[in-house]
Amino acid sequence: MAALPVVTERTFEQEVLNSELPVLLEFSAEWCGPCKQMAPDLLALARELEGKVKVVTLDIDKSPTIPRQMGVQSVPTFVVFQNGRPVGGKAGAMRKAELRTMLDPFLPRAEGAVRPEELVQLLKAGRVSVVDTRDAPVFQRAHLPSAINLPLNEIESRLAELHMLPATPVLYCRSGDLTKELAAKLAEQDVPVAFLEGGVLAWEASGQKLERPD
Repeated sequence: MAALPVVTERTFEQEVLNSELPVLLEFSAEWCGPCKQMAPDLLALARELEGKVKVVTLDIDKSPTIPRQMGVQSVPTFVVFQNGRPVGGKAGAMRKAELRTMLDPFLPRAEGAVRPEELVQLLKAGRVSVVDTRDAPVFQRAHLPSAINLPLNEIESRLAELHMLPATPVLYCRSGDLTKELAAKLAEQDVPVAFLEGGVLAWEASGQKLERPD
């Protein structure tokens, strides 16, 4: 992928409005310096989300009607489309992580995935027990409120302990990748478990606090 696919007024309906995948549309221009600076991040995001999101660009000078109809006043401006409708957007240069955050609500989710804001509500309602799968020394330094520690490499041999918890277990690790893999593996064995999407990093990034024992 050497460059992003370019959408024009002629192809906009087919490529954006009729897309089966969510679409991230960049309104840009050849003279736009920030657009050029963002190009590597956009390409990296397009590769990362290939098959899940379509990332395309539209030149406001070559196809002026669409940005005018949508009230685009500056470049770059990013708009997310889903099922033919704009569902989110933001003007100004952004890093790949910011764009990914904007797209996250529209991405397909792994089975058992729980977002930090969802976990906060589940904890308040007493409906889940959080399980820290990191090594004990790491857990002892800082962990989610009321979490218990059950190292990742021991979980498959201690599944009975998960089922004996007072509420539905939600596993977490540092970044969410390891518990996501474990959840997928256990699901294949008809042992579904939930996991915190993004792990401790996403928990803190969402503004939530960790318990740090004295």
